[in-house]
Amino acid sequence: MKATWEKIEKNLGVLDVEVDADRVASALDKAFNKVAKKANVPGFRKGKVPRPIFEARYGVESLYQDAIDILLPEAYSEAVDQADIFPVDRPEVDIEQFAKGETFKFKARVTVKPEVKLGDYKGVEVAAVAAEVSEEELNEELERLQQRHAELAVIDEGASVSGDIVVIDFDGSVDGVPFEGGQAERYSLELGSNSFIPGFEDQVIGMATGDFKDVEVTFPENYHAAELANKQAVFKVKVHEIKRKQLPELDDEFAKDVSEFDTLDEYKEDLKKQLLTRKEQEAQGVRENEAVEKAAANAEIEIPDAMIQSEVQNMMRDFDNRLRQQGMNLEMFLSFSGQSSDDLEGQMKEDAEKRVRNNLVLEQIAKEEKLEVTEEEINKELENMADTYKRSAEEIRSILGANGSLDSLREELLLRKTIDFLLENSVEGAPVEKKEETATEE
Repeated sequence: MKATWEKIEKNLGVLDVEVDADRVASALDKAFNKVAKKANVPGFRKGKVPRPIFEARYGVESLYQDAIDILLPEAYSEAVDQADIFPVDRPEVDIEQFAKGETFKFKARVTVKPEVKLGDYKGVEVAAVAAEVSEEELNEELERLQQRHAELAVIDEGASVSGDIVVIDFDGSVDGVPFEGGQAERYSLELGSNSFIPGFEDQVIGMATGDFKDVEVTFPENYHAAELANKQAVFKVKVHEIKRKQLPELDDEFAKDVSEFDTLDEYKEDLKKQLLTRKEQEAQGVRENEAVEKAAANAEIEIPDAMIQSEVQNMMRDFDNRLRQQGMNLEMFLSFSGQSSDDLEGQMKEDAEKRVRNNLVLEQIAKEEKLEVTEEEINKELENMADTYKRSAEEIRSILGANGSLDSLREELLLRKTIDFLLENSVEGAPVEKKEETATEE
C-alpha cells in the first residue's frame, strides 16, 4: 500500500492512498461470502451459490460497495499510521478507483491535530495563594456537616415548607395535551432548590401529604422547545410524602457520632487541620492552573472546530452522568431549566476550547522537554488505584488493558508530570487571598 500526505491548510490536508490489487481481491472474496448467505439464486440454497454463477447473474459490481466497506477502514487506518498524522475528525473520502483486478485508489480530506508554536513557558510568574482557615470557615464547615448528618423525618401532618423534600407524581399538559418530559411518578423534589420551571415549587409549598393540586406555570420565553415557549402549562400534582431535615445539636455527642473524638473541641481542632490540608491542595491546584494557562496564552495554535466540538460532547456526557447519579438525566434537566441542548453546549464551548488548548500545549511541552512516564510510575499509579478499588494491581492493569484505557492512563500521568514541570520552573509572585469555597462535597 502507498500513502502520501499533502497539507493544503494549517490543519487540513489530503491523504492519497493506493491499495494493492490482491487486497482488493481479498475484500471482494469477503464481500461475496457475506452476500452469498442471503442471495436468492434459483437451483441453489442460500450460501451455496458458486461465485461465477453469482457474478454472471448479479455482476461483480454488486460486490463493490460491501468490499469497499470492508477494505476502506483498515486501509485508511494504515495510511494514517504511514503518513504519521493525527486525525481529529471523520475524513471526507473520495473513491477514485475500485474494480476487480485493479488497485483501489481513494483520497481522504483529513483535519489533523494542529501544530503548537510554544511561547514562554519556563519562568512564568505564578502567584502564591494563602492557605489559612478562619473561624468563620470552620463554623460554616460544621454547619455543612450538621446538614449532612441531618435525619429525614417523614411529616405525616402539616403543610410542606421550603427546604422539605416532597415525593410527588406530576402530569403536565398544555391545552390538555401531554408534552414530552412532563410526567413522572414518585419524584423527589427539594422545595426551594429552583430545579423546576419557575413558579412550580412555590405552588407545591403548602401542600400536605395526600393532597392533589393543579399547578399552573408559564414556560419561559427562551424555552428550548419552541412549541412550548410562553405557553401556559398545567401540572396535576399529587403529594405522596413529605420529608423534613432534623438537625443534630452541635455538641460532644455530635462529635462522638461523626468522629473518633469525645468532645466537640477536639473534633473542631481536627476538622481545622483537615480544612487546612484541603485548602493547601486547592491552592496548589490554583497555582497549577495559572502556570498552565499562562503557558497556553503564550502559545500560538489554530484549534480545529472539530476538536472543540468533540470536547463539548465529552463535557455533555460527563454532565449527563452526574445528573443520573442524582436521579435525573439530561432530558429532564433541559425540560425543567427551559434550555436546549444547543444552549447548554454554547455555555460549555469556551471551557471546552480552553481545555483543548491547555492539553495541546502540555503535550507539546512534554515533547520539547522529552518528558516520559516510566513503568515504575505506571506501577505506582496502579498500586494507588488498587488501594482505592480494593483490587490487586495486576487486576487493575488487566482491566485497563482490556478496555484500552492503559494508554489513556499513561497520557494522564504525562500531563500531570508536565504540569509539575511547569510549576517547578515557575517564579513565585506576590501572594493573593484565595476566595474559593472550601466546602466538602456532599
